[in-house]
Amino acid sequence: MAEPDDQTLEGLLAPSLADFERLAKAAFDALPARFRDRCGDLSLRISDFADQETLRVMGIRDPFELTGLYHGVDLTQKSLLDAAPRADEVWLFRRPILDEWCERGDETLGHMIQHVLVHEIGHHFGLTDDDIDAIEAASD
Repeated sequence: MAEPDDQTLEGLLAPSLADFERLAKAAFDALPARFRDRCGDLSLRISDFADQETLRVMGIRDPFELTGLYHGVDLTQKSLLDAAPRADEVWLFRRPILDEWCERGDETLGHMIQHVLVHEIGHHFGLTDDDIDAIEAASD
C-alpha cells in the first residue's frame, strides 16, 4: 500500500466536539422509537475526557480507559416520590473513543459512537456491564 502524500492528508482534521455531538445525535435518532422514548429527558454530553474527580472516584488512572459514562439514577431505582434529582446524563468522551476507534479499525466512527451510547443508555435502563455484554454477545 502506498504512503499517502501531503495533499491526500491536507485539510484532514480529527472530529471536533461539535462533530461528535452531531454523530451522537444521529446515532440516538437511529435507535428504535420505543428505545428512545424510554430515555425520557436523558441528556447527552460530549467532552474530550472525563474530569479528574470522576476518574479518581472510579479508580481510573488513564483517562483513555473511559469512553463513556452514565450519570444518574437508573430507571429501576427511580420513584415518583424522589426529590427532583439532577438530570440523567450520558457522557461520551471524544479522545478515548477516537483512540479505541483507531485501535480497532474495523468499524465506522459513527458505529463506534453508537456502541458507546447504547452501552451507557443500557446503564440508564438499569443493566450492568455483564448484562450489556451478554446482550451484545447474543446479537453477534
